[in-house]
Amino acid sequence: MEPLNLQHLLTRFSDHWSQRTIGTLNDYDIKLAKLLGEFVWHSHPDTDELFLVIYGTLNIQLRDRDVILKTGEVFVVPRGVEHCPKADQEVGVMLLEPKGVVNTGDSNREDLKNAPKAMEGL
Repeated sequence: MEPLNLQHLLTRFSDHWSQRTIGTLNDYDIKLAKLLGEFVWHSHPDTDELFLVIYGTLNIQLRDRDVILKTGEVFVVPRGVEHCPKADQEVGVMLLEPKGVVNTGDSNREDLKNAPKAMEGL
């Protein structure tokens, strides 16, 4: 495997809320995504979820507070904690989640569920 430039990889796609798998770490997928607007309130009952902001500002809304992440900052949403990512302007993020985790967690929003796509050309 060769080193990967996350900022460059984020230039290779434009759709929002559609994750791209760029690698694996044991039983975890390393994914990139571009976010814009507000997602859906959801939780992941069986796993934590790591967000690392590559560029932009991400608001991870929790029921009791908002967590504002800027470029280079990371936050782990603990398993079972309801959250709703929101980006007023486009944000590039890296996510670390166990293989098979659905992006909408326990939400019933079928229209937003996207299986991660493999990043081509890696």
